[in-house]
Amino acid sequence: MILTVAEKRAQDRATIAAGTSEATLMRRAGEAVARAIETRWAPRPTVVLCGPGGNGGDGYVAARRLQQAGWPVWVARSGEPRAGSAAAEHAAAYTGEVRRLDGRALAGAELVVDALYGAGLSRALPADAAAVLRAVDAAGLDVCAVDLPSGVDADRGTAGDASPRARLTVTFGAKSPAHVLQPGRAHCGAVEVADIGLLPVAEGLLHENVPALWASRLPWPAVGSHKVQRGRLVVVSGPASSTGAARLAARAGLRVGAGLVTVLSPQDALRVNAVALEAVMVRPFDTDAELIDLVEHADAAVIGPGAGVDEATAANLLALAQTGAALVVDADALTVFREDAESLFSALDRDDVLTPHPGEFERVFPGLLKESLSRIHACRAAAAEAGAVVVLKGADTAIAGPDGRAVVNTNGSPWLATAGSGDVLAGLIGGLLAQGMDSFEAACAAVWIHAEAGSGFGPGLIAEDLPDLTPRVLGTLWRDRPQ
Repeated sequence: MILTVAEKRAQDRATIAAGTSEATLMRRAGEAVARAIETRWAPRPTVVLCGPGGNGGDGYVAARRLQQAGWPVWVARSGEPRAGSAAAEHAAAYTGEVRRLDGRALAGAELVVDALYGAGLSRALPADAAAVLRAVDAAGLDVCAVDLPSGVDADRGTAGDASPRARLTVTFGAKSPAHVLQPGRAHCGAVEVADIGLLPVAEGLLHENVPALWASRLPWPAVGSHKVQRGRLVVVSGPASSTGAARLAARAGLRVGAGLVTVLSPQDALRVNAVALEAVMVRPFDTDAELIDLVEHADAAVIGPGAGVDEATAANLLALAQTGAALVVDADALTVFREDAESLFSALDRDDVLTPHPGEFERVFPGLLKESLSRIHACRAAAAEAGAVVVLKGADTAIAGPDGRAVVNTNGSPWLATAGSGDVLAGLIGGLLAQGMDSFEAACAAVWIHAEAGSGFGPGLIAEDLPDLTPRVLGTLWRDRPQ
């Protein structure tokens, strides 16, 4: 689960109201930070940068714990905690060296613990803190951040120009949006979630995309399954000059388990598609009526990859929407509606999935990404407006359903930044939809599988590799499936 700042504060208040003092929670948090540091690093000269609030209080506890363990440690503080606060109590209990937060704070340090501001800062970093943090980065020192690197906005995932790039971030109870959204995620490094005894909260609507969310609903075949029972997927091809994208999607759908996959091809592209495909079938069509007839028994349809930004693509999409097939709308089938998004939305239902990259998202939902608090909020608003599942692709792909559910994908791979990668993702989603998987969960599963396949290959990856990498990922999910 991922919690916003407001949700985490409410969780803190509820835990305190139930009888656990703020000072106890702070002690547990600081000790968790110290344990994480001791696990990752051998003793070395360490400076703990402490702010005046609760984040600083955690830092004082961590400094005391490291000092007791024999680490050479000192505190550099920015202001004193408020008198009578839990942070002041823990600051008083720390008896080691204290320096001012200035140019001498880092002298001799090999490790920096950033306990300045965490998630609680809603303004620019103070000048003294910003100067020291810039010096930390300039010196290339290892950083462990408490809750969040200072200057990273917990809800937006944005980072200030002085925000350090931590090797490790220790947070408490649950991740915040900034732990999974870029650029905040890049500033956090490895993220460890420590249990400090906070009361559990009601199941939220925002999660990190992990197999536990959807693996139990993956559509594995039964012993007696036959190909029709495994689902029928169709992919609409573009003209002869741009057929490869549809074939990538079709092959991905077949690899992810759809029992029958057919490329529906304009007459001028029929020969090139037929020559290049084997297990995937090819059927020609000329008119919308013929397209509807061909899709009559299909469970899912992919349209957009290589389709062309023209009237034919718009007409094909509207024709598909008249069938019972769940739609995956990608690429050109999104862009073609840039002047008339309402026509697209009115044709969709809750089983359909839109898969825009940021440029396509802007064309269909103009201004929404820029005006939103974060990619998560933009994706949720888009899903509500479209009445369908939206996959906002990127290094931190966000997936949202019209019911408010949302996830952020965190296993993304830079090797997926290659032509045709998105076409494969569309096919993976379509293949899972064809097998009857819930649209939101199918999108989540496909995005994770796609990223895992890319990570497993690494340098040199091209889109043509991805469908054939999918079985390895599926094999792991099969072995780990709930019994």
